[in-house]
Amino acid sequence: MSKTSLLMKKVSIALTGGLAASTLAGCGSTQTMNIPDRPQDENCRDWEFDDDEGVWVCDDNDSSYYRSYYHGGTFYKSKKLLHGSSSYKSYKSSSSFAGGGSSSKSGFGKGSSGGFGG
Repeated sequence: MSKTSLLMKKVSIALTGGLAASTLAGCGSTQTMNIPDRPQDENCRDWEFDDDEGVWVCDDNDSSYYRSYYHGGTFYKSKKLLHGSSSYKSYKSSSSFAGGGSSSKSGFGKGSSGGFGG
């Protein structure tokens, strides 16, 4: 095999591998790139990201904010209070929204019917 063919084969393998990796990276949650930074609020020391709501939740048993949703520098004791926030509503309708999780209607295979060919 000539040096040119060997080089072309290596380039082809590298490109195919990169395409496969980028395709697989998109198979999980497509929102992971948008996840806001973990809060640095002294009222909570342990955080968990809620994939559906796109916000952080305090998971610190010793905190008075335990299981509260955190968005825009504010703790919300319930989903109802979070959803009622005008700041959260604006965030949820923006392109930076990092939620959706399993209940999202976007993504591969969501909201379609009929399989291949429709």
